[in-house]
Amino acid sequence: MNFDLGDLRAFVAIADLGSFRAASEQLHLSQPALSRRISKLEEALGVRLLERTTRRVELSALGVNFVTRARHVLFEAENALLGLADQTDRIYGQVSVACVPSAVETILAKVVGPFHAKYPRMRLRILDQSAPDVLTAVMRAEADFGVSYLGLQDADLDFSPLAKESYVMACLPQHPLAKRKHVTWSEMAEHDCVVLAAGSGNRLLIDKELADAGVVLRRISCEALHVPALISLVKAGVGVGAIPRFALHHGHNEPLIRIPLRQPTIQRTIGIVTRRGRRLRPAAEAFLEMLFATEVSY
Repeated sequence: MNFDLGDLRAFVAIADLGSFRAASEQLHLSQPALSRRISKLEEALGVRLLERTTRRVELSALGVNFVTRARHVLFEAENALLGLADQTDRIYGQVSVACVPSAVETILAKVVGPFHAKYPRMRLRILDQSAPDVLTAVMRAEADFGVSYLGLQDADLDFSPLAKESYVMACLPQHPLAKRKHVTWSEMAEHDCVVLAAGSGNRLLIDKELADAGVVLRRISCEALHVPALISLVKAGVGVGAIPRFALHHGHNEPLIRIPLRQPTIQRTIGIVTRRGRRLRPAAEAFLEMLFATEVSY
């Protein structure tokens, strides 16, 4: 058949990104050159792989079936290249990681630099999403793997722990509780609180633990969907907030301070989420190895 690996890469990039423009940018090809590669592949196979609409490019029914085979071919080719140490500067492509926003700086950011230094032509695509959306991205193969605190109970996913973190109270220095060495959830409940939105992964975890302890947060002044938004609201003086400890670093989020929350002590486990039975591409495995080798600290 008259097609090559470049044609397969073009097809997989469009399948992943849903856009000729985005795929051309990722592969450093002009859109006409990209279109020629797709036409060449379709002509060689004798089928239409893509359905083009005014807004988006989607896989045809045959394209959905073929993309798995295309990934396998590229996987084997990439694996062969990664086995040659002197070829690392020639390897290019993309690793997609879905990650809860609060873990991007503490976990992912530490690995991006070393990974880029070793594989300068590999592009990292970080999907900062809520915990449920991280699981969805992994299940749909929109991400090679995920970094989250959910996934332990899903039969179709594997969860490998990275680190544990407790929830702390974030507040301004002038707040009445600011000089305490620790605060109970009941004490925090006596003040205006900014909380994470109902239905979010963090909120579900916190609500369950507080319900078991008989604690109710009655003075809720505002809700936010993601932890970074909650931190911004606390900075604005809207109220105090319970956040994962990784999300607030001394010296990085002034003027906020963090105080350990007790009675109960609530923790979450951050880990790697992968689809069960699905082998990671070599580049994604290389990035994952760096993650496990990196110390998580705060």
